[in-house]
Amino acid sequence: MAADSNPALAQAQALVDALQARPTDWHLPGMGTVASPAERLETHISWLLLAGERVLKFKKPLNLGFLDFTTLAQRREACEAELRLNRRTAPALYLGLVAVLGTPEAPRLVMAEDLPAETANTAHPPQTAEAGATGVLEWAVLLRRFAPDALLAEQAARGTLTPAHIDALAAQVAALHAQAEPLTPAHAEAPWGTAAAMHAAVADNFATLAPFVQGTAHAAPCEALRAWSEAQGQRLAGLMDQRRAQGWVREGHGDLHLGNLVLLDGQPRLFDAIEFNAAFRWTDTVFDMAFLVMDLQVRGQSALAARFLDAYLAHTGDYAGLALLPYALAYRAMVRAKVAALQAMQQPPEAQAPLRAELARYLDYAMGLLQPRPPVLWLATGVSGSGKSSQSQGLIEAQGIVRTKADVERKRLFGLDPLSRSAAQTPVQGGIYTPEATARTYERLEDLARTVLQAGCAVLVDATCLQRSQRARFQALAEAVGVPFRLLAFEAPVEVLRARIVQRAAQGQDPSEADLAVLDAQRAQREPLAPGEQAQALAVDTTAPVDWAQVLPAGWR
Repeated sequence: MAADSNPALAQAQALVDALQARPTDWHLPGMGTVASPAERLETHISWLLLAGERVLKFKKPLNLGFLDFTTLAQRREACEAELRLNRRTAPALYLGLVAVLGTPEAPRLVMAEDLPAETANTAHPPQTAEAGATGVLEWAVLLRRFAPDALLAEQAARGTLTPAHIDALAAQVAALHAQAEPLTPAHAEAPWGTAAAMHAAVADNFATLAPFVQGTAHAAPCEALRAWSEAQGQRLAGLMDQRRAQGWVREGHGDLHLGNLVLLDGQPRLFDAIEFNAAFRWTDTVFDMAFLVMDLQVRGQSALAARFLDAYLAHTGDYAGLALLPYALAYRAMVRAKVAALQAMQQPPEAQAPLRAELARYLDYAMGLLQPRPPVLWLATGVSGSGKSSQSQGLIEAQGIVRTKADVERKRLFGLDPLSRSAAQTPVQGGIYTPEATARTYERLEDLARTVLQAGCAVLVDATCLQRSQRARFQALAEAVGVPFRLLAFEAPVEVLRARIVQRAAQGQDPSEADLAVLDAQRAQREPLAPGEQAQALAVDTTAPVDWAQVLPAGWR
């Protein structure tokens, strides 16, 4: 909406203009060296002023349907919510609430905690210059400034987004979801996370896009995606409501793409969570994390997307949520398409081309979801130290496979963290490596593999599977589900096996607790592949790093 057709927007913009012109008068803590005028960035809902080491973020007085910032009280509430939500993941970035005092022509800034109580509670802007001496003109969030190239979107564009960044993000997103407030009886009347709420959110994307794409080449794919999303929403409605009842709807981030992730002090951090609409952040955790998977894939980082999903699932164990993933990925892509359209509508026609190209990129991605790759069951077998986990990493990233690990799932069965040492925890009757515990572990792996396959995803089961009966159960599962079975037999010389086990025990960063005695027992008890198994197995020598593009048979790629 143009400022000349919205008096409140024009007044707010004039105030931001005045503050931009005189950043040396801000007098906020930690400003550092300040140049005039301040730099300005603008989104479809915010203005940001950048000066020295600080950033002021203002809410535009708009009502866009999915948000309403039309009153000063609403904008203050949104600023406070932004601080609360983002201090969960980036406390060093979100510094506090700022009040704008004085007059529109001569504004001054005060930290909210330094305001007198009667001023802090001002709900409406003053109508006169005299009232402006003590009243609040506007509210803003104060942030620590960071370099533009610290955004993970920029890191991805430059090719400097690393596996270590992705692993750290997976741990952070999983931790946020584990610690986020779940739905309680107090939220009983809220529709957040219901199938009906998701249906409405999905439909809103297409309703917003419809007038913008009408008469263009984008109209047909939008309609195809709308029809597909409608059918998927109906098919998955029962699962969505079931997961809500199980506690998977939580107060997450809501806008988890690479533009809202930043490197601070060398570590990736989540910031800019959705504060303006509770329904957008109170959602199934799959819909929250799917945003990042989608964004990585759209940016040509499919390997890192697969790595993130693999690590996230290892942390959360939420393999059942994969049934929602294609629907969630399409929804998130259309959210970004809608944002591109909204931004374009605020620009003159001659400036819309880049945003229309961005919209097309998300539409193309979402259309690709309508024709997924057929699932496959991969089984990685071998003694401890043979490279099943380390060397299968490249395979899952290259082919977008979901992996389940025996070492992780065994500990999850007993309520243990993957990296904890079972002997150091509260004793489990008989320990977690008894024959009974092993049988339970393989049952869980079979159940998880079935769940992943039925969700339409390829799965790799990472387990020693030293007995023919253990391997046979997964081949039988593949036959029962009707998917191809791929047996990978990982091998390495004994001296390499022993060295790896000693090294990983010293590092303490692997879920496996196998020591040299366990390795010796495994080698003695291992049942070689039967002739029928050998005929369909691929022997994988891990003495050197595996080049899967070279190793895999043509029909397996």
